[in-house]
Amino acid sequence: MKIINPIRSFLIVALLVVSVQSQNIEAVKSLSIIDCPTAATLERGSFLGVLYAYDRGGLLGYLEVGLTNRLMFGISYGGQNIIGNGSIDWNPTVGVNIRYRIIDEALAFPAIAIGYDQQGHGAYLSSLKRYAEKSKGLYAAASKSFSFLGTLTFHGGLNYSFERSDSDKDLNGFIGVEKSLNDELSIFVEYDAAMNDNTGRSIGDGKGYLNAAVKWTFQKKLEIDFLWKDIFKNNSLAPGSSREIRLSYIEYF
Repeated sequence: MKIINPIRSFLIVALLVVSVQSQNIEAVKSLSIIDCPTAATLERGSFLGVLYAYDRGGLLGYLEVGLTNRLMFGISYGGQNIIGNGSIDWNPTVGVNIRYRIIDEALAFPAIAIGYDQQGHGAYLSSLKRYAEKSKGLYAAASKSFSFLGTLTFHGGLNYSFERSDSDKDLNGFIGVEKSLNDELSIFVEYDAAMNDNTGRSIGDGKGYLNAAVKWTFQKKLEIDFLWKDIFKNNSLAPGSSREIRLSYIEYF
């Protein structure tokens, strides 16, 4: 059996890496991996409506607007038991989010954005003054796209949540990846380390939040996300991982 020359193997791998990196594609478009932010922003003059259905009859609505090609602003509101019987458990406040992309994506450098997001996910826990999945608060996110059998994009960032009544005030980090399967279907995976949700009176078990999703895009305006949340079962108050759905629609003024 012929043994492949190690130098030749190295050269082949190097050429493949250079080929992938040199085929930089258009800037990342996804505003979030799943729950974690990316460095993308809405185009000027566009607006995005999002309806997020989650456990215990929960619904969360977003309305976001592109003020410039770099700056976007949005609000969100919802609650649990909106679908079902009994009284609705509304979130205590309207969530506000704002994002500014400070650096555009280049061939050898990622896009970078900073922002503030007041909206957490899941049930609001009044005793701890926080959501089951804490809001991101202040954050910085970086995103880099490549052309590799379609679109391949990597994301990462740091955030500091102001939901600190559980006595866990640590800085947090997150990473994620998205991969297109064709011009309509994409898969997403994110890992939120939840370093701000593993001590004091926090509800995390220290495993972090691993989430996955399949996104279907129709005519570049309507998106349907099928989500699988908390795969590691980090939330000690929940019986297990959850299956959720999110609808997004973008339009232009």
